[in-house]
Amino acid sequence: MDKFIEKLRLAIGDKALRGRLIATAILLVVSRVLAIIPVPGVDTSRLASLLSGSDFVSLLNLFSGGGLSTFSIVMLGVGPYITASIIMQLMTVMSPKIKALYHEEGEAGRKRFTNYSRLLTVPLAMIQGFAVIKYLQGQNALPSFELSGLLIVLVVAVAGSILLMWLGELISEFGIGNGISLIIFAGIVTQLPASARELLLSYDPSQIPIYLAGLAVALVVTAGVVFITEAERPISITYAKQMRGGRTFGGVSTYLPLRINQAGVIPIIFALSILLFPQMFLEFLARSSYAVASYAEVALRIVTNNWFYSAAYFFLVVFFTYFYTAVTFDPNTISTNLQKSGAFISGVRPGPPTSEYISSVLSRLTLAGALFLGIIAILPLILRSITGIQALAIGGTALLIVVSVVIDLVKRFDAQLSAKEY
Repeated sequence: MDKFIEKLRLAIGDKALRGRLIATAILLVVSRVLAIIPVPGVDTSRLASLLSGSDFVSLLNLFSGGGLSTFSIVMLGVGPYITASIIMQLMTVMSPKIKALYHEEGEAGRKRFTNYSRLLTVPLAMIQGFAVIKYLQGQNALPSFELSGLLIVLVVAVAGSILLMWLGELISEFGIGNGISLIIFAGIVTQLPASARELLLSYDPSQIPIYLAGLAVALVVTAGVVFITEAERPISITYAKQMRGGRTFGGVSTYLPLRINQAGVIPIIFALSILLFPQMFLEFLARSSYAVASYAEVALRIVTNNWFYSAAYFFLVVFFTYFYTAVTFDPNTISTNLQKSGAFISGVRPGPPTSEYISSVLSRLTLAGALFLGIIAILPLILRSITGIQALAIGGTALLIVVSVVIDLVKRFDAQLSAKEY
């Protein structure tokens, strides 16, 4: 505690760091203010019942940072931008040109890559906004709009999503931490009082053992998330000795840290984005007058089935853990850089054998991290099925995002302080 107070004192005393903290706080407050400015015409009581009874709508609300619960001007949140980022990441695998842009053209290439993601966000926000409006109209939470009214609401929703994306990038540039993650984090934290209130209203003395067990599971899960997030496998690296001008250089040993969870919370967000779009599309088709409405209704019942949903969620999290790790961590590049710097892994030949060795170690580590993320992601669904308490949601997306964002924020904070000390 004394160490934390000392760091806080140093941060407040440093003008630049204090400015970053203030900028982060102000921009997060702005995002929360936007989330409570409603679009007129929504049936709030009907929307509240939808949120409490549908995991699908609850996940949409999570991505919107709580904006959907009030049908605010930022009802779509950062979901379209995240989906656009997923598509662009997939394109790095499918297109050599985009892969070269992202990996080989340095900072300028990444800026162009980010600009493409921003441009793709606009049409995706239009599609998602239209689907959300039609879904809520089908659930009688929204009145029927004329074409002009529908266009106005859709433009407001798209503009709100772009505005949140911009605020997130401002936080990343002028504040501390990843802006998009912090906006989602702020939305989750502000919904905690409502969840606690729901839990208190459904309190039953006969369920005290369940509450205590739930608290114990929450603590264990939180500790597990922190452990997996921080755990790493060090690979011993030795630098060859070199003679220069009669002096010996190198010969030192260090290590290459490989994390069990290289991808962080990104696989969860990717998996949720993929799960949300088919449900919205099928909801729209099922409530339409098209010939495929009956087939869409059958498909919707399948994809919204709790067991199917849990299985799909689990496998998508595992898949995206491997996928994102493969995109962001290239063993061939690591092997080449080690060889150029005169370093080698003890007992492994430089070049392709080093790349193969790193790949094999990373695959085993990623398997452990992916299985853990998948289990934690579906844990709330399992607990709600067992206990029947809807407010009991230990683990899952919210906990993973909160813990991961807090850990990332602390590391960035420490890095800023260390940079000032030197």
